[in-house]
Amino acid sequence: MAKKDLQSYELMIIFTPVLSEDEYKGIQKKYADSIKENGGKVSHQNAWGLRSLSYPIQKKTTGLYWVAEYQAPADLNGKMEINMNRDENVLRHMITALDKYAVEYNNRKRSKTTEAQPA
Repeated sequence: MAKKDLQSYELMIIFTPVLSEDEYKGIQKKYADSIKENGGKVSHQNAWGLRSLSYPIQKKTTGLYWVAEYQAPADLNGKMEINMNRDENVLRHMITALDKYAVEYNNRKRSKTTEAQPA
């Protein structure tokens, strides 16, 4: 597939807080691998960890957050939506299409935060 057919996206998933550390890492890998297996490329992943929710979801007040930026063909998102809706470990998910300015902004923001931290 040609590079021009790939669109940039950001995926945020809130997983159930009852996952162990190994399960949390495993499920992140599962979704990243799913993107790669379907012709996409993950450019950045960020596990935010346990955060409070604004409102309870399925009687839970916290969730394990994970954010991934990726490039993929448009039809991948439909497959991802089906998998996330079927996955009982996913409380909420959101896929956002990124334009070139959003991608540049995220890259600049990441490079600033890595430069600002002492080694």
